[in-house]
Amino acid sequence: MQQTKNAILNSLIEVGVVPIIRTSSAESAIRAIEAVYEGGIRSAEITMTVPGAVQALEKLADKFGDKMLLGAGTVLDPETCRICILAGSQFIVTPNLNPATIALSRRYSKPIFPGALTPTEVVNAWEAGADAVKIFPASAMGGAKYIKALKGPLPQIDMIPTGGVNLETAADFLKAGASAVAVGSELIDAQTIKEGKYEVFVERAKQYLEVIKKARA
Repeated sequence: MQQTKNAILNSLIEVGVVPIIRTSSAESAIRAIEAVYEGGIRSAEITMTVPGAVQALEKLADKFGDKMLLGAGTVLDPETCRICILAGSQFIVTPNLNPATIALSRRYSKPIFPGALTPTEVVNAWEAGADAVKIFPASAMGGAKYIKALKGPLPQIDMIPTGGVNLETAADFLKAGASAVAVGSELIDAQTIKEGKYEVFVERAKQYLEVIKKARA
């Protein structure tokens, strides 16, 4: 979507869930994203650990155009960040805090969600220019309770918890103050891909959207 940086972030928050696509091939990543799109989710993050991830991103950007928000995940450096943006990525997600990567993303007016965990890391990411902060690994710190604890002193920071988000916990994270949630293998898992049952992802996508709708009602 050719939107402003704020509009992209607002659209992602409105969707409420970002599927993290971490598969063993570009083909399976593309098929997984097509499945979540069919299920109604209009956002997805393809990680740079997928072989041929950039080429997959280009194909998906061509296919979906302005119909879906596509992001790049596990972006570790500004060089990769630039390649992803030029390939069509509308947002950038990192597992760590790299100020140079944040600066590059801002130069291209794309929102970036760096990974952070402690209050100090979260504030450092925010001050470095993060548009929202990916709280990872959220489950290791107690899940939704930890998000609620962070939001107490830091209500102004949009947080997207990752790690341990599933159909049972997604609503808790949103009620605790998360702006949106990111879901990995609980939505797109290797075994289902191996079995070629992509229709399972279509149904799961619908279930996540239903959970989010109810949590926000």
